[in-house]
Amino acid sequence: MARTKTPKKPKRAKNPAGEMSLVEHLQELRRRVMISLAAIVVGTIIGFIWYQSAPPRMMPLGEIIRGPYCNLPSELRADFTGDGECRLLATNPFEMFMLRLKVGALAGLVLSSPVWLMQIWNFITPGLHKNERRYTFSFVTIAVVLFVSGALLAYFVLDKGLYVLMTMGSEVQIAALSGGEYYNFLLALIVIFGVSFEVPLIIIMLNMLGVLRYEHVKDKRRLIIVGIFIFAAVMTPGQDPFSMVALAISICLLVEMAFQFCRWNDRKQKRKRPDWMDLDDEEASGPIEAPTSVGPASSIGAETIERPTPVQRTPERQHNSSPRGYAGGADFRDVL
Repeated sequence: MARTKTPKKPKRAKNPAGEMSLVEHLQELRRRVMISLAAIVVGTIIGFIWYQSAPPRMMPLGEIIRGPYCNLPSELRADFTGDGECRLLATNPFEMFMLRLKVGALAGLVLSSPVWLMQIWNFITPGLHKNERRYTFSFVTIAVVLFVSGALLAYFVLDKGLYVLMTMGSEVQIAALSGGEYYNFLLALIVIFGVSFEVPLIIIMLNMLGVLRYEHVKDKRRLIIVGIFIFAAVMTPGQDPFSMVALAISICLLVEMAFQFCRWNDRKQKRKRPDWMDLDDEEASGPIEAPTSVGPASSIGAETIERPTPVQRTPERQHNSSPRGYAGGADFRDVL
């Protein structure tokens, strides 16, 4: 028997314009959310295992987290083991498990960031123009780099800031931090530093959109610096002077770099933009003259127009005229 070929499914037509219906948008969003969640779950499992068991030549994640606390002098920390080993205190049966799960989830979010950032990028890209796609990818990359830089600075600042906080009243008390309290403090510091490092990127975006120009902020640097120091003093979790000064100086440097970019971008846009587009309506149109009276109409020359001489009909043509003729009763034969 001859084998019957199964008809092939028609290939899906390409959609370079990225046009979708509402149902297709929802299906696309659901698919990308599921991929992102799956990547985060896998990263969380890796972080949960990494918390206690590290690959070769790497420290366990738990030791990295408690590093600033363990760097304190031994006389400032409570000894719960008897051999001087640095340990955090647990006051709840589920505290150690929840702490490990939170740290693993944070590590999973960071490890899976290339996957879910790519999913967000692929979902937004079809609705953008070519230049907007290039700028969006650049801004996303810079935003990730700035956040990671702020998080790393927060981790190293905590080593010094925690020493300042723990030495206040050390003659009366001794530090015995629980894992939950210590982790919450570290997480708050990391988030505040990371988000604060995004301020220069917001300034650059406003400048590229034409909302903020360098001439608006060039004379307000003193007020901006004072505002940054107030923001750092309020937002720093421990309110220790070392963390506050480190955050304020870092933001001031990044904001100044953003201002210099705004200055360069404004000059670049000014070279491309003609001068008359920056004028208002009255300056662009010029002074309006008063209306003048209309003069009398000019007379037509005295040239005489000769009228055509009428054609004299002969009796024969008058006799042969009929209603079927045209041009005054002339017959077609006479015309021909």
